Amino acid sequence: MVYQADFTGKVVVITGAGGALCSAMAKALAENGAKVAVLDIRHEAAQVVASEIIKGGGQAVAVASDVMDKVSVESACRAILEAFGTVDILINGAGGNREEATTSSSLSFFDIPSDAVKSVFNLNFLGTFIPCQVFGKVMAEKNNGLILNISSMNAFRPLTRIPAYSAAKAAVTNFTQWLAVHMSENYSKNIRVNAIAPGFFITNQNRFLLINNSGELTPRGQSIIDHTPMGRFGEPEDLIGTVLWILSDGARLVHGVVIPVDGGFSAFSGV
Repeated sequence: MVYQADFTGKVVVITGAGGALCSAMAKALAENGAKVAVLDIRHEAAQVVASEIIKGGGQAVAVASDVMDKVSVESACRAILEAFGTVDILINGAGGNREEATTSSSLSFFDIPSDAVKSVFNLNFLGTFIPCQVFGKVMAEKNNGLILNISSMNAFRPLTRIPAYSAAKAAVTNFTQWLAVHMSENYSKNIRVNAIAPGFFITNQNRFLLINNSGELTPRGQSIIDHTPMGRFGEPEDLIGTVLWILSDGARLVHGVVIPVDGGFSAFSGV
C-alpha cells in the first residue's frame, strides 16, 4: 500500500460504500484498524462489503440508508452509534450520473427532463449535504472529527454532455470549502473538512460513456486518455493513498481543500 496510517479505534462512516471506489476505501481503512459503517441504499451491496471486511479480520457493520432522506440518515446514525458508540470520520461517497441527464445524439440539451437533473443534483449535492448535517452534528458535540467529500474533475472544468453532474460536483466543491470555514468558526477547530476530486475511473454510472458494447473505448473515452498524461483510467486502489493521508494526522493542517487524483488530467492544457 502506498501510504499507511493507524486508524485503530476510529469509527468511519462511508456512504455509497457498496460501489467500487468506496468499497475499496472501506476495506483499506478497515485494514488500517478502523471500524467501518458501510452505508448504501442497496443493503445487499453494503452487506457484501461489510462481510468481506469481517472475513478479513476487520470490524464493519452494513446499514441501509438513503442519503437524500434526512430521516433515513438519522436512523442510520442511531444504528451506528449503537454499534460503535461514536463517529470520527465521514466519507461522502454516494453519487453518480444518469444517462437521462446526459446529452447525446438522441437527447438534446433542450429535451433533458428536469426530473433527471433533479435526481442527479440531489444525489450528489443533497446526498453530501444531509450526511454532513447528521454526522457533522455528532462531531460538533464531541469537538472532533473529519469529513471527506467526493468531488470530481467536472468541478474544475465542466465536461461536455453531463451538465447536471458537472453542476452538482461544482456545488460539492463549493460546499466543502464553505463547511470547512463554518465548522471551524462556529463549532470546533478540531473538525477538518476536505474533498478529493477523482479523475476518470470506470464505474457502472459512466461505463456507457467511456466503453462501447464491444469493449473498445468510445471517442469520449479515447479523448480522456489522450488528455491524461499518465495515459490510463484510474483504478479504485489509486485513491487509497490520498484518502489515508488526508484522513490521518499527517494532514492535520489540511483543511478546506480539494485534492485531484487524476493522472495529470487537470494539469494538461491539451497542447
